[in-house]
Amino acid sequence: MPARNPIPGVAIRAARWSATHPAKAIASWLAMVAFAVGLAFAVPTQTTQDADYRVGESGRAAEMVEDAGLDEPATEVVLITADDLDAQAGLAAADDVRMAMAGLNEVEAVAEPQWNEDRTTLLVAVQLARDQDGESADVGPLRAVTRGVAEDHPGLDIAQTGDASLQEGIGEVISDDLRTAEGISIPVTLVLMLVAFGALIAAGIPVLLALCSVAATIGITAPLSHLIHAEDTVSSMIVLIGMAVGVDYSLFYLKREREERAKGHSTRDAVQIAAQTSGHSIIVSGGAVIASMAGLFIIGGATFNSLAASSILVVAIAVLGSITVLPALLVTLGRWVDRPRVPLLWRLNARLGQGGISRRVLAPVVRRPVAALVASGLVVCALAAPAFGLKMHVSGLDTLPDSIPAVRTMLAVQDEFPGEGPVAEVVATGDPEEVRAGLAALERAAAGRPDFAVVDGDSIRTSPDGRTAILTLAIPFEETADEVRDAVHTLREDLVPAHLDGVDEHAVGGLAASDEDTLNRMETYLPIVVGAVLLLTTVMMGISFRSVPIALVSTALNLASVGVAFGVMALVFQRGVGESLLGFESSGYVVEWLPMLVMVILVGLSMDYHVFVLGRVRELVASGLPTRLAVARGISDTAGVVTSAAAVMVSVFSIFAVLSLIEMKTMGVGLAVAILVDATLIRLVALPAILILLGERAWWPNRPDRPVGEVIEERAVVAVG
Repeated sequence: MPARNPIPGVAIRAARWSATHPAKAIASWLAMVAFAVGLAFAVPTQTTQDADYRVGESGRAAEMVEDAGLDEPATEVVLITADDLDAQAGLAAADDVRMAMAGLNEVEAVAEPQWNEDRTTLLVAVQLARDQDGESADVGPLRAVTRGVAEDHPGLDIAQTGDASLQEGIGEVISDDLRTAEGISIPVTLVLMLVAFGALIAAGIPVLLALCSVAATIGITAPLSHLIHAEDTVSSMIVLIGMAVGVDYSLFYLKREREERAKGHSTRDAVQIAAQTSGHSIIVSGGAVIASMAGLFIIGGATFNSLAASSILVVAIAVLGSITVLPALLVTLGRWVDRPRVPLLWRLNARLGQGGISRRVLAPVVRRPVAALVASGLVVCALAAPAFGLKMHVSGLDTLPDSIPAVRTMLAVQDEFPGEGPVAEVVATGDPEEVRAGLAALERAAAGRPDFAVVDGDSIRTSPDGRTAILTLAIPFEETADEVRDAVHTLREDLVPAHLDGVDEHAVGGLAASDEDTLNRMETYLPIVVGAVLLLTTVMMGISFRSVPIALVSTALNLASVGVAFGVMALVFQRGVGESLLGFESSGYVVEWLPMLVMVILVGLSMDYHVFVLGRVRELVASGLPTRLAVARGISDTAGVVTSAAAVMVSVFSIFAVLSLIEMKTMGVGLAVAILVDATLIRLVALPAILILLGERAWWPNRPDRPVGEVIEERAVVAVG
């Protein structure tokens, strides 16, 4: 047993109870999972609404428009084209569309067909009706009409698009992508566990427990969604995080239990030792992941609140399963956990478990820690350097795959019927005469500037009581151009105050302003969240290992990993390096929410094996080894586990890199590369080099106590080679 382990006894007490009451522990776990899954069927999930995504001044403008009854229902458009469009045939198809659409309950009005400038394309706009809840009607019947008309006119290309069609198309792609990812990731994880353990039962336990944690979390999020509305992608995040941490925690525990049994301990004693060592690492790393995910609450909003709550829940359940039902299963199975063995994989596992590869890597690091630290630092800095030019923007059509029919049609609409660019909406409430006069004056002032354009038709809409009105202004630039952000600032800081100072309330909204508010929130909160997460993990590491240098080193290495992730995302998805290999076309920016999410996931997951490695090193120091030898032996002994854990994470995230949506690709590539670098270059080279250079100072101010009278000479370190 490790000498004077300073770790709290939560994991030990939980393991001891589970080991002495295995039937109760297993039955309680299964009952909890079954009850949680039942909640998903008994309680309807409350998903996010449009109002949940409102941000800043643009969100206030949207609320003012809704309160005044000026929000317009959604609109769908039907595009009619052909290689050589005959006017008569095109108009006949347009009439068929109009007549069929007008007869649908889901349609409020159908506009007259509109020709493009060179009369080669027709457009029919359809205004959707509202349902009893005030939401726009379902577009399914409209799409059925479009398909029917297309079949009746085989010589024409007839397609439908609009916000609702785009959302449906994106939702279908996301569902297909995630089914593909889940269908591949689970078998891949099982294969990696087979390599790690060489036995079917041992390989299946981590995957089974992780799946149980995921299922229980998805069930519990149903009632939780009535407090924090559930994002559409929350289930995907639960699967992503749950499989990663659930498999890792079971892996750490199983490996240590098998190691202690191999030393001659009974199964029950081996379980208790694993609880005292790996069990504690699981609790600490789980706390680090939870602390990291909690950083998302700082920025708030529907997306981040939902993802944070679900991620924290699945990690907590995975930790609970690892320190309760897992010991019960191990005691129940005994040595049967290593059956049936897969001969080739069993021998491979034994070889990896000896850390032969890691010893060869560690030998030069131990001999020349300064050179190893400098070399690894230069590589990490080179990978992180592109992060200084990282540009973020809200996703648009250019980030969507053109494999979605509605996206292709919308791009064709924009080509054939170009508008004036993104729009801003100035909303004002107050005395009807003052509101109307102020907006009219504002429109005249904006019309004389190059950064604004007056839209066609009536640019000012007024509520029935006349107290609220909206002025729509076009901004004649690409939506990702810096000039759009400058135009929104000009409106808010100069033009609107100058012309609407006397009205009761005013706000600048619309797509351009909404994008600006979203970007501004990200740019403001990203450094705050990074700082808060790193501070929380620093404090946790300091408390857990009772060492200030260890806490600071952990934070510095986490920051290096984050820099690598950001640098890779900027290099690949902003600058387009390797875009043909990954099957996408760079939009010149990174979608704004990805750096935040990648950062918290990376910091949380990388802490798993970081805590596991440092726990073993500290354990060896406490047993009497000098820090230099403890570092070499501790990292060498845990190399096989860390390799297996990292392989699971890298494999899962690599699957996301080949999916359709660029957001999924970005997250997958950023996390896969960063975790690969983190598990090899940072934790296998930089970490031991730093600890060796620090020596006994690494444990200041509370160096682990050593057995009295036991002295191990520094020359023992030659055994590492």
